[in-house]
Amino acid sequence: MPGLYSRLDRKKGRDIRVLARFVQIYCRENHRGAEKRPLPVDGTGLGEVLGEVPELCPGCLRLLQHGIAKRLQCPYDPKPMCKKCPTPCYAPGYRERMRQVRRFSGLYLIRHGRLVLMLHYFL
Repeated sequence: MPGLYSRLDRKKGRDIRVLARFVQIYCRENHRGAEKRPLPVDGTGLGEVLGEVPELCPGCLRLLQHGIAKRLQCPYDPKPMCKKCPTPCYAPGYRERMRQVRRFSGLYLIRHGRLVLMLHYFL
């Protein structure tokens, strides 16, 4: 039986990969001493979507799981940018943390010469 994530369309899969990469960068750079665990992906098909399964601290793991769940539930097609969405789906605490993660990781990629990677993510 195929996993839940194996039937994702291309856009949602890409959005989930970008989200996972951004949370992974944020966690790696800001929670260096924290104990890390891999994102549970057994039997879901999420491992195939992500390619590389991120290892995150417990807080970032919850944030990523919440973000993936909310992305899958988004009723808009095409999905608007979160900051321009008429109905924000993240819970208030998660919304602010996700904003911090996106801001930090985007700037990190630009500062470290990963502009090509940024273009790959968003184009």
